[in-house]
Amino acid sequence: MMSTYLMLHRLIEQTQRLKFRCWSPHAFATASPSSLFFESSFVRIHVRQKSSGGRRPKKKIYHRVHELDRVMELRKKPTLILRLKSIIQSQRNQSLFLRDLEKHVGFVQKWNFMSVIEKYPSIFRVSGGVGGGPLFVSLTEKAERLAGDEALVREAMEPIVVKNLRKLLMLSVDCCIPLAKIELIESELGLPSDFKDVLIPKYPEIFSLKSVKGRDSLQLEHWDSGLAITAREEGLAREGVLNQNAGRKKVRISKDGNYSGPHAFRMKYPAGFRPNASYLDEVERWQKMEFPSPYLNARRFEATDPKARKRVVALLHELLSLTVEKRMTCTQMDVFHTELFLPSRLVLCLIKHQGIFYITNKGERGTVFLKEAYDGSSRLIDRCPLVLFNDKFVELSGQRGLSIYVPSTG
Repeated sequence: MMSTYLMLHRLIEQTQRLKFRCWSPHAFATASPSSLFFESSFVRIHVRQKSSGGRRPKKKIYHRVHELDRVMELRKKPTLILRLKSIIQSQRNQSLFLRDLEKHVGFVQKWNFMSVIEKYPSIFRVSGGVGGGPLFVSLTEKAERLAGDEALVREAMEPIVVKNLRKLLMLSVDCCIPLAKIELIESELGLPSDFKDVLIPKYPEIFSLKSVKGRDSLQLEHWDSGLAITAREEGLAREGVLNQNAGRKKVRISKDGNYSGPHAFRMKYPAGFRPNASYLDEVERWQKMEFPSPYLNARRFEATDPKARKRVVALLHELLSLTVEKRMTCTQMDVFHTELFLPSRLVLCLIKHQGIFYITNKGERGTVFLKEAYDGSSRLIDRCPLVLFNDKFVELSGQRGLSIYVPSTG
């Protein structure tokens, strides 16, 4: 027992000496082989070792798209303006006590909203405070007059949101989605906040509310095969790609990854992305590969099948296409993991297909953009009536730079 203790003590002392000796090239060269063996077992020696190829592996770079990052920067103030407008309109007297603002937006966000109220008197008016009374905020006369047109805009949007809501249910494996999950993306879909009580009962032949496993869920009552066409297919049909003769001459893929074919996706790689020949060959094979429609039930396909994986990309493409601004947060997309059979590594799937999707870390949460929906100046190409109305309301601030989208000059 004692001899073991002395041996351990001697080894510890030797270790302490070598900790200082090993940093010196001379000490390292004159040390005995046994001491080097002991040293390497317990102390890190900083030796640079080359890999078998003689080069460090290249890091995979995710190229930024500054135009889409700019969208998130431009939307910060407009988002606060539009949300405060909705809160004020939801009040019985169309006004909100400033002391109650924290109840609606939280303590931290309250100060951002207070800054918006102070900065944009052309939209928000603060009144009260006479005789020690409470202050309240309301819309100015001009803003209230413009906000009155929202009812007409919502009426024009109703066929669009009903169609997109039906398509969302058709994408799910059981044509049924918990109501709470739909409410998480109601603004992205352009749904009114009271869609459960107002919109759904108007279409009993299409929708129904049912309790599934103790959760209120929205069930699709009627399948429409005419709606089982993706936005990608509609775009190709407008371009005449789907109607082209199958016997036409072979078309090579371009250097930007685009290919004119019935199974191809539109690619928009960032400016700094320089694909090599082997990468383009791989993209060409992928673009030409057939795949099942995302409106077919996902249970019919094996997840590891390359065609099924391409179907997932088409599913994510269609999901983003159903939103009014062609973007959602990663969290919102992952909420539908069970209903849509999304991949377990959703973010990696989106990053792999960076020619189709773009993830920005600007803003509070990671946001996924459908690249083809935006032009090179941060502008949404296809804007629905609700987006146009919101854009017009935000312009009351008098600063065009705060608008979510750059208005067209035509």
